[in-house]
Amino acid sequence: MTNPVALNDRIWLSGQIAPASLAETAARLGFRKVVNNRPDHEEPGQPTSAEVRAAAEAAGLGYLEAPVRGLPDPATVERVAQFLQDGEPTLMFCRSGMRSVATWAKAQRGSGVDAEELRDQALAAGYDLSGLPL
Repeated sequence: MTNPVALNDRIWLSGQIAPASLAETAARLGFRKVVNNRPDHEEPGQPTSAEVRAAAEAAGLGYLEAPVRGLPDPATVERVAQFLQDGEPTLMFCRSGMRSVATWAKAQRGSGVDAEELRDQALAAGYDLSGLPL
């Protein structure tokens, strides 16, 4: 697993996660849920969503499969917004974390959070959303 980066006190972003390290990473960082923004079979050898789900559920974590290709579509943004609504600490991942942060930002924007505040928060975590329409 790549080292997740904290976006804020409730959201961590990561590239592809290894199912075998999910429980240990959750225990170390304290997240309770996982959002998978990566479509299956993007790259040879990547774990499938079913494999990540099984590891998440075995670790007692909530799990949402919400694959994104390019920009997140409104239906995916809505599903993620609803999943994050309870405020539980959550790890979001894709190949690099960029689609996850974009999906998070669009979900937050739908709740009325200022676009520049979202861009600043993402930039502080190492993700440039200056080109993302929010």
